[in-house]
Amino acid sequence: MIRAILRFLGRFALTLAVLLSSLWACLALWYQFPGPAAVKVGAGVLWAAFGLAALALLWRGRLARALLSYVVGFALLLGWWSTILPSQNRVWADDVSRQLHAHIDGSIVTLDNVRNFEWRSDTDYTQRWETRQYDLDRLRSVDVSLSYWTGPAIAHTLVSFGFDDGQFVTFSIEIRKERGESFSSVGGFFKQFETSLIAADEHDILRVRTNVRGEDVYMYRVRLPQPEMRSLFLAYLGEGAALVREPSFYNTLTANCTTIVYALAKRIVPGLPMDWRLLASGYLPDYLFDVGGLTPGYSMEALRAAGRITDRAISTDKAAPGTNFPKAIRQGLPGVEATTQAPTAAK
Repeated sequence: MIRAILRFLGRFALTLAVLLSSLWACLALWYQFPGPAAVKVGAGVLWAAFGLAALALLWRGRLARALLSYVVGFALLLGWWSTILPSQNRVWADDVSRQLHAHIDGSIVTLDNVRNFEWRSDTDYTQRWETRQYDLDRLRSVDVSLSYWTGPAIAHTLVSFGFDDGQFVTFSIEIRKERGESFSSVGGFFKQFETSLIAADEHDILRVRTNVRGEDVYMYRVRLPQPEMRSLFLAYLGEGAALVREPSFYNTLTANCTTIVYALAKRIVPGLPMDWRLLASGYLPDYLFDVGGLTPGYSMEALRAAGRITDRAISTDKAAPGTNFPKAIRQGLPGVEATTQAPTAAK
């Protein structure tokens, strides 16, 4: 009796493994098998039939034949999968067509290809790629912005660095989509996109989300000593240089906009705990609050309410020409006044 139960449980476990691996294989073939959709569907159907045949052999008691055939077939599939490599040479969408290049001379950082598009819609925009210079000795603030478009658990993470001369630059880890492509969270598991690091003006990269795409954006000031701000800034430049040297695939789970920020920050602040909220990126502010990384003296609810910049960003489109976008969206943001006054107090 016990032997029969163990045999059944073993077959059940193997069945589950075949079903899950077959699902992965069918999706991998759909996203990466060359050819039109009909060919991809055909390849997926053939693999599904192969998996079902292996299961039929398994439940008929032919365990060795079932496992041998399926393991060999899956190994061949993995061999093909390993040949799919990231590329620098595709027909990229305009907003990710250029890569960030940095030149460092002491405390002075010169960034080439800082994006500063004027967005009228997602398809109507004026392209501007600029060269900008920043003095790391004047770095005074780090702000994390979360842009929500599909519920509370999923958000895009952007990190802005502020300088006491009024300049801000925002870094964003994004998919490097090809022209005509759009984001797919499922495709992000199957080598559909390369990774891109964008450095941009806030009037471009934040405004396009609030004013053009209708996303809801929240900003939080992060507590970091100036040396750690500087190190985090340089870590972003290092990530950008690495992507120029060797392209990398974006992964929805393990190499996305939030997990890479965590990996960079952990190099600067050792001991940061791993947490499920780094994967459910919409809850990143709660994680930062719990580790003491946000402006003290406020509840998380108060920080969230004061940090919602969506309406303030939208109102800048109706404001007088020359309105300072970074200043306008930070009106009432906890921690901003204290940080602004810090350079004067230090003199």
